Amino acid sequence: MKVKTVTMDQSGGFLVLLLDKDEKMVLPISIGPFEAQAIAMVLQGQEPPRPLTHDLLKTLCEELGGVLQKIVITDIQDSTFYAELYLQHSEDNLVVDSRPSDAIALALRFGADIFMEPRLTEFTYDYSDVIEGEQDDEASH
Repeated sequence: MKVKTVTMDQSGGFLVLLLDKDEKMVLPISIGPFEAQAIAMVLQGQEPPRPLTHDLLKTLCEELGGVLQKIVITDIQDSTFYAELYLQHSEDNLVVDSRPSDAIALALRFGADIFMEPRLTEFTYDYSDVIEGEQDDEASH
């Protein structure tokens, strides 16, 4: 999957939109404002004057000899998504529980792959429907 954008929902909350490789299906995940900023900055090619939390985590991981191999959006329970970080350190492979927003922010910084468990496809939307909805919203303003 790839991060398409960070956007706002109708209630003013933030969503990160993950697209499948064919750009046909989108998985929207609600995220907090700080994580939205951390993701949007990378998407826009901006660098903060001082390291943000995710930049610090990346540097710390690298300084300790670790590499983020991939992240996986693993589950949803009570409208909350779950994710895992797959880290390699020397010969060890580590799997660490994470919020999807933090996992995505780190994946973007590392250039790591983003995956979703196939059973979560029932929570995706047809991307063409999402695009049409955004165009309808813009036309009504």
